[in-house]
Amino acid sequence: MQWYLKVLKQYADFSGRARRTEFWMFVLFNILAVIVLSIIDVLIGTASFSTTSTGFSTSGGLLTTIYQLAVLVPSLAVGARRLHDTGRSGWWQLLALIPLVGAIILIVWWATDGQPGANEYGMNPKQEVAGGYPQGGYPQQQYPQQGYPQGGYQQQGYPQQPQQQYPPQQQYPGAPQA
Repeated sequence: MQWYLKVLKQYADFSGRARRTEFWMFVLFNILAVIVLSIIDVLIGTASFSTTSTGFSTSGGLLTTIYQLAVLVPSLAVGARRLHDTGRSGWWQLLALIPLVGAIILIVWWATDGQPGANEYGMNPKQEVAGGYPQGGYPQQQYPQQGYPQGGYQQQGYPQQPQQQYPPQQQYPGAPQA
C-alpha cells in the first residue's frame, strides 16, 4: 500500500527513477481497485454485466471510469520513471499505441532490472532505499561519478577507509639531492 500512496504523492512527477516494486505494486493495486469498483458499479446499476457465448461482457461503470481518469496521470508518470530506471525515455510509452507488440515490449522493459548506479535520470532508487552510497560515487575508493558533486561525505552508515600514512621517504646512497 505504501508504494501505491508513494506514486499518488508523486502525481505528475515524470522525473527521476522508479523501482520495479513501486511500479508493479501500483499496477496490482490499480487492478484490484478496478475489480472492486466494477463490482460496485454492477451492484448499484451504473454498469451492466452479462454472459455471452464467448465469456463475460461488461460495460464501463461510472465509478470505474472516474477512478481510471483520476489515476491516468500517475500511471503515466510511474511508467515513465520506471523506463528511466532502465535508461530509456518516458516517451517510449507511446509504444502502447501499437497493438499487442507495443504492450509486450513495454512489459518486458518495465520488468527489466534498472541500471546500477546513477544514470542521466538520477541515482539508482535501490541504493537510495537500501542505504547505498551518496551521490558522489564511492568516495572511499575514489571512483567519482560524473554529474554529481564530489567531496568527502561523512554520513552515518557509510564505511570510510582510514587515510593511509606512508613512512617518510628515505634517501638512498647515490640518489640526487632534492
